[in-house]
Amino acid sequence: MKSALLILLFSLVVSINGRTQDCFCGQTNYTEGGILDGSYLKENVATKKLIPYTYIREADATWSKRVWSYIDMREKINQPLYYPLDEITANGTWITNQDKVSLWTIIRCNVLAGNIKAFSPFNVNNLFGKYDGDQLKYPIESGFPGGNFYNDSLYRESLTSYFGRLGEQSDIPLTDEFGEPKVITLANGDKTFEYETRDTIWYTSKDIVQYRIKEDWIFDKNRSAIDRRIIAIAPVVVEKGIDANGNEIIVGVKELFWLYFPHMRYVLNNYNVYNERNDSQWMSFDDLFWKRRFSAVIYKESNTADRAIESYRTGVDALLEAEKIKEEIRMIESDVWQY
Repeated sequence: MKSALLILLFSLVVSINGRTQDCFCGQTNYTEGGILDGSYLKENVATKKLIPYTYIREADATWSKRVWSYIDMREKINQPLYYPLDEITANGTWITNQDKVSLWTIIRCNVLAGNIKAFSPFNVNNLFGKYDGDQLKYPIESGFPGGNFYNDSLYRESLTSYFGRLGEQSDIPLTDEFGEPKVITLANGDKTFEYETRDTIWYTSKDIVQYRIKEDWIFDKNRSAIDRRIIAIAPVVVEKGIDANGNEIIVGVKELFWLYFPHMRYVLNNYNVYNERNDSQWMSFDDLFWKRRFSAVIYKESNTADRAIESYRTGVDALLEAEKIKEEIRMIESDVWQY
């Protein structure tokens, strides 16, 4: 009976809105048209309830440390977050895998659908200010309740700059009916040729090189254990520029936006993570983060000057500094059990 209700619900959602089907990728192996891709219906993850965090009283939090880390998509242990790769065709069709999805596919789908709120990494009114979006101060919101990328044009315009980048400008100006180049007048009075609107190149899974996380490491004296709670997460892409010779070069990395992780858990809880050892024992993305089935490198800890490790260490020294911070935190937990 439970399986029949799940199939009915899934069919209704797909029939109501074709775009919503993308948000359900990875939840079940039941496809439109009554096709069951497998020998049984995979409903374990799709119907599981979210496990809440253990409540911690302020009086019991006798020690805490805030750290910022990055999850490198090149590391093998992190590749379940990276693969499978999605694709956006020339006509704008978004192609995803049916039974497996990457973390970026989940984020992109649910932010565009309005299920997750994104926060800008910087103050849009001060473009040259500090990137302090990890404090979740600059929400990217629709102009009305229930608004999303598909039904709010202003919200769509705002989100586009975070989910894609502008392509190259054409060097051939548009022409009028007489074959003459069109000329437009700029706001400052200067005149220039009119060119075609630059296309938006959407970011896909292969463009995400890191995920940055902000988390608190807390010692709970009531349970005599250290908890690690992720507060926020941000996808990161490579930032490119042009050198003096006009060649494209990599100038660094860029945070796209930040997401409040406790709210994001309700979405991650219903998407499968591929298990290379057993296809019958897939866990959810929330389980993956809960069980710390990923590798992360610390790039900043709470400190007086609010400086990152890269400001005083580089290369291998930065990695050693990150390991030193981890070891100091481990020793604090270990010392609790020393009598």
